[in-house]
Amino acid sequence: MSTVLQFTPTSSRPSALSQADALALAEPVAQALAATAIERDRAGGHAAAERERIRQSGLLALTIPTEHGGLGASWPTFYRVLRRLAQADSALAHVFAFHHLQLAGVLLYGTAEQQERLLGLTLSQRWFWGNALNPLDKRLAATDSPVGYRLDGVKSFASGSVGSDMLTISAWHAATHSPLIAVLPTQADGITVHADWDAFGQRQTDSGTVSFEAVALPRADVLQRPGTTPTPRATLRSQIAQLIMANLYLGIAQGALAAGVRFNREEARPWFQSGVTASVDDPFVQHRYGELRLLVRPAEAVADAAADTLQQALDEGAALTAAGRGQVAIAIAEAKVLAHRAAVEVSSQLFELTGARSTSARYGLDRFWRNARVHTLHDPVDYKLRDIGRHALSGEWPEPSAYS
Repeated sequence: MSTVLQFTPTSSRPSALSQADALALAEPVAQALAATAIERDRAGGHAAAERERIRQSGLLALTIPTEHGGLGASWPTFYRVLRRLAQADSALAHVFAFHHLQLAGVLLYGTAEQQERLLGLTLSQRWFWGNALNPLDKRLAATDSPVGYRLDGVKSFASGSVGSDMLTISAWHAATHSPLIAVLPTQADGITVHADWDAFGQRQTDSGTVSFEAVALPRADVLQRPGTTPTPRATLRSQIAQLIMANLYLGIAQGALAAGVRFNREEARPWFQSGVTASVDDPFVQHRYGELRLLVRPAEAVADAAADTLQQALDEGAALTAAGRGQVAIAIAEAKVLAHRAAVEVSSQLFELTGARSTSARYGLDRFWRNARVHTLHDPVDYKLRDIGRHALSGEWPEPSAYS
């Protein structure tokens, strides 16, 4: 039988963390992840020690507001931290980001009581959240029960579920032809997490399958009841998620570019016709790195601007309009398209500049392309371009959905 978790609030309230302090907190974690990234990418599976390193760092409290005892960092700060971690290891950065996406769901969908209880317990119990909310997978059914609902079925692409303490879930409620969104302990009776993620990239995101068998879901742990029409502000959860994707892609592009530059400086040999003694002095290599930098730099600028737009919308609270929400969606769609292109192109083209020797497995440079190629398939970028172009032509805002 599932029970409602209880939390006793504390009077201690720390000051909000600045972006500089947040990046300083993240830097040793990024360096530790980078030190073992190649070996762990080969091994795949669950990175328990690295997830514990993130837990111990305090970064899991980054986006919890100060009034709930967290670090209170802004969303632009969170995305900068995410990019730094993704430069080192985009799989663990993904797990870190999806923890905060679940917390965003509590803040956007939850009642004041749910926020105080769940965020407080996240801090006191040092919870690491996972995701079982895949909106396109409707195989998890919710039926009415005396305590609230009964859950039966499965959820796929459940990022961060392996090794998590709590899950955010969505389930299809046939009686109302609509979903519900809720939270549950990962160890609740009837929940089984399967470590069956086997993609060729993002190999340690713990994005396997979660099955539910006669799981009791208390009403108190339902964040969005079936049949509810979310407010414009509540629909920002999908935009937080989309900007997570953009910054993960951007971190991969930045990491790939930096790794390529290092290889050309330290390992690469100049082509015999170049007339130079060092690869970095080859004018064609210089030209191509200039081209790659011009893929990354606009993506950085637009991603930062999109994060500011998102933060402004969140700060409006209940006053946010549909048009204001639409502005966020367009800004983040632009960021995602540019980051998508930067990640795929930089991670692929760098091999043309580093040469055949750079394909040796010991360098692990292929992980950037594999991670980018897998992750950029999350949802079709063509639909972002469609939304951007349609808005330019007609002024129509993207229709709020789990992906737009």
